[in-house]
Order: sequence, then structure tokens, then C-alpha cells
Amino acid sequence: MAAPQVNYSRFGQPVEDDRVKPTKEEVAEKFKLITRNLQEVLRPEVITEILERGDDVKVYWGTATTGKPHAAYFVPMTKIADFLRAGCEVTILFADLHGFLDSMKSTFEQLKHRCEYYKNVIKATLQSIGVSIDKLKFATGSDYQLTPKFTLDILKLTAECSVNSASRAGADVVKQNQSPPLSGLLYPIYQWLDEQYLGVDVQFGGVDQRKIFVSAAENLPKIGYTKRRAHLMNPMVPGLTGEKMSASDPNSKIDLIDTQADIKKKIKKVFCEEGNVEKNPLLSFIEAVYFLIHPEFELKVRDQPSVMYKDAAAMRADFAAGKIHPADLKDSVVDVLNMLLEPVREKMAEPDMVALTAKAYPPEGKKKKKGGGGGGGGGGGDKAAAKKAPKAAAAPKAAAATGSGTTNTAHPDISRISMKVGKIVSIEKHPGADSMYVEKIDLGEGEPRTVVSGLVGKIDMEELEGRMVVCVCNLKPANLRSVKSFAMLLCATGDKTECLDPPEKCVVGDVVTVEGFGAAPDDNIKPGSSKKGPSIWEQCQPGLGVDDNLVAQYHGLNLMTPHGPLTVKTVKGAAIR
Repeated sequence: MAAPQVNYSRFGQPVEDDRVKPTKEEVAEKFKLITRNLQEVLRPEVITEILERGDDVKVYWGTATTGKPHAAYFVPMTKIADFLRAGCEVTILFADLHGFLDSMKSTFEQLKHRCEYYKNVIKATLQSIGVSIDKLKFATGSDYQLTPKFTLDILKLTAECSVNSASRAGADVVKQNQSPPLSGLLYPIYQWLDEQYLGVDVQFGGVDQRKIFVSAAENLPKIGYTKRRAHLMNPMVPGLTGEKMSASDPNSKIDLIDTQADIKKKIKKVFCEEGNVEKNPLLSFIEAVYFLIHPEFELKVRDQPSVMYKDAAAMRADFAAGKIHPADLKDSVVDVLNMLLEPVREKMAEPDMVALTAKAYPPEGKKKKKGGGGGGGGGGGDKAAAKKAPKAAAAPKAAAATGSGTTNTAHPDISRISMKVGKIVSIEKHPGADSMYVEKIDLGEGEPRTVVSGLVGKIDMEELEGRMVVCVCNLKPANLRSVKSFAMLLCATGDKTECLDPPEKCVVGDVVTVEGFGAAPDDNIKPGSSKKGPSIWEQCQPGLGVDDNLVAQYHGLNLMTPHGPLTVKTVKGAAIR
């Protein structure tokens, strides 16, 4: 064992250092793992010095919590896997305020839910490539970026930095237009300070971050932060159109929750010109992701034995020479993507994640329409955010029950019905119908919906006011005696009528799903007709009921909230309508 090293405290007294100094070979091996497959490394000597001391290199990677993560996230994830294998201490920063500053893509309320969404997706992504996350940390920008000290540092930097230099620093990251908001100038300044406040040695990002990295080294010393840091830059992997893979362009990306059919359809349309290796997103993805995870890539050739490749250079050479047909490459990439995404799809189909998705990603570009009737009335036009959840990605229980492996197909698809937890904030008698109430129900949408329900004489008004309920939200609005109803209040009806009871921890807006179905609701369900047949609601409703344990079910599968199943108090065997 090597002799202990000696260092000196600030008082000048020798202090024994029990760290074992690594060998040159160990330093070189870790350095190679940390820096492999990168496009550029700024100040690599910083990493070498830390490794030679025997310390762990502290790295951070930040992501603005705006659009949904997509398959391009495997590119930074595979490098983060390298950092972890090299013994680095890795922090993933959820830059929620950056997400807001970047042309205010998201509201603050959405950002809170999106940070949690990103955390779950990133964990599932790393685990899908076989990486231990024991040394992985998560941080949220607003936890420290709203402190007085950070705010003062922002003001100091705005005094030291010109408008032109701030604009140039963020030019490749922040959206530019003819009249940009002032927030875009703050975006790079926040990122400069992140390095300091997270206490890291290295910042990692794509090469599009280069101007921010360089300007951080130039500007932080101006306010007294002189620590030298390294900056690591990944190449930009082209999207399916041959350009940068973008969360805002659905045609350029593979979503992490895309079904096998979705992936096959998208890959079929990918630009993959025979012999063209300069602009080939499939080869780029295999090089930047797959070969960092697996030693060999299996190219499946139609009607012939597979060909095994041990490096991307050989694949590129064979593709350039016409030895690999684009159709064979596409088929093989489809298999790779499905292998990588299956654990992520399973995670995102869990009821808690379906509900979280609905909160984190409400419909964009439109105001939510008010929705439908109550107690037998109509429903509302709620284009739920959960529509973007994977329609074919089912919970494991359903796959086992149906043998499909993806979704429950034994009964009408209740995932098309939007059901949410709400709270009755006010109630009164219908002015034109003695058997009906008119309620205002808060469903977490900013303003309550008006709901008409035929519950007079069945449930007392006092019992309904202020209580949590469950509503169907995407039926077509219905006029009930001159009052328009925008949701249907669900009740269990047997010997008596009772509202469905959400668990105590539920909040307004929580999505209700059925085990095995997830949530992918239609925009607006119109009533059935003799010509078109029954609506999806009319098909599903007969399968809703209460079991002997007082649990609300659909054909024996529980109606679930993020905090557990829906129940009733007393009416066993009741129908739900």
C-alpha cells in the first residue's frame, strides 16, 4: 500500500491524508472514460489535476424542464453513464427557471410538475441502459436561484455584462425573434452562476452550449468567482429530419413513450439516403448511444445472416460503400429503440405517472374548453394533456390479464374517457327543474365548470357542497332545461345513491384511470346515434360498478387515482353512472 500523502491546513500544520494516490494508468483510464466521444473539451487539465489528487470529479448537467424528453436524451445519458462509471459525482439540474426564461414556454405551476416528470423519466432512462444511479444527485434551480445571495450575484453580473455579450452567449440556446423578451438575456447569466452554486468542477452539455461555457469563464471572475472549471461538449445528434432533434417538432423526434408501431412508422420516414454518411441520423444515434452501452451492434439483413459490428467506423465505411441497405439499418434501429424504450414506457404507463403527465403537460396553444353535463347530462370538451400518454402502453397488470403485453383489449377502451377528481365549490337548485342541482365544480383548470346533476331527493345539498367528487370531463356539453352542463358527476346507484370517494390525499385535477388502460382521452365525445352506434361512453358505462369491497371498478379492474382506488361508503354491487 502506498504511503499516506501529506497536505497542509490553513494553519500551517501537517495533516495526514489517507487517500491513496492513483497510478498514471488509473488516471489515464478515468480521463479517457470521462472524455470519450465528446466533440470538444475546454480546460482538460482541470480534470487531470483532480484525478491525480485522487478526488472525485464533480460534474453537472442541466436541462430546462420545458418540452417532454425524447430519444435524444439517450445521448447525454450515455455520457452521464461514463461519468458515473469513472467515479464522478454527478448532479442533474432541473433548470425550471431557465425553462420559464426561455420565451416563457411554461408556467411556474407546470414547471413544478415537470421537474418531477423529468426526474422519473431520467431515472428510467439511465436504468434502461444498465447504469447504477447510487452516485447521482438531483437539484432544482429555483431552490437556490431565488435566494437573496443569488439575486445579488445576478445584479452584479448584469452590471458587468453588456446586452450584446449576453445575447451572443445565449444565441444558440434561447429562441431568437425580432422582439425578444428581456428574460432571454438572463438565461445565460443564470447558467454561469449554476456552476458556482452547485460547487462543481465540470459542466457538461451539448456543443450548442459552447458560447455559454466560454462566457462563464470570462464573466464569473469579474464578481470574484475565480475557480477554473472544465467544460465538456457532446456533438449534436441530428433528428429524424436530419436536423437537431427538437422537443417542439414532433416530426424530428422519437418520444420516450412512443409505441412500437409509432417508432416503426417514424423510422420508416427517416432521411437515410443510400451511401450518405454525412447526414445520417441513424448512424449518428448508433455511434453516440448504442456503442457506448454495448460492445457489438447486430445489423439484421433481410433473408441473410445478421452482421455484427464492433465499432461505428466500420459501419459508416460499409454504409458509404453500399454494403448496408438503408432498409436493413432502419429495421435494426427500430429493434434498438424498442429495447431502450420499453422500461421507460412501462414507467410512464403507471397511474401516478399518467396523472403527473396530465398536470405537467396540459394542452398547448389552446384554452381548455369547458366540458359536459352531470348526473346523466352531457360532458365537456377537455382535450386532456393525458392524451399524449402512451395509448398502447399499459400497466403490467393488464398485460398479464389479457396476454397482449401492451393494453387491455377485452373491453371497450375506457382510456378514451377523461375522468378527473374535482371539488364542489357551490351548489343550488336548478331554476327550471325540481329534480336537478346546478353545481360549480373545481377540476383544477383555473375556473370551475358548471355541472347539472339529477340528484335532488337522492343526495342532500348540504352533503354535496364542499366535497371531493369524480367527473367525466370530455362528453359533449349538454343543455339541461336551459342550463348548459360541462361535466358529468359520477355516482354509484343501488339501494341508494352515493358519490365516488377519492382517497384523502387527492387534489383537484387528479386524473382517474382504469388499471391496464392508462389515459388517452378523446377531445370531445359526441352522443351515439342509430346510424353511428353508441358512443364510447355509452359502450363503457355498463361495465362500471362497485365490488363487494366497495371499490369502484370497470369490468373487475380498479378505478385508480395517483393515491389509490376510488371507493364508496356502503352501496356494494351498485352501478356507476
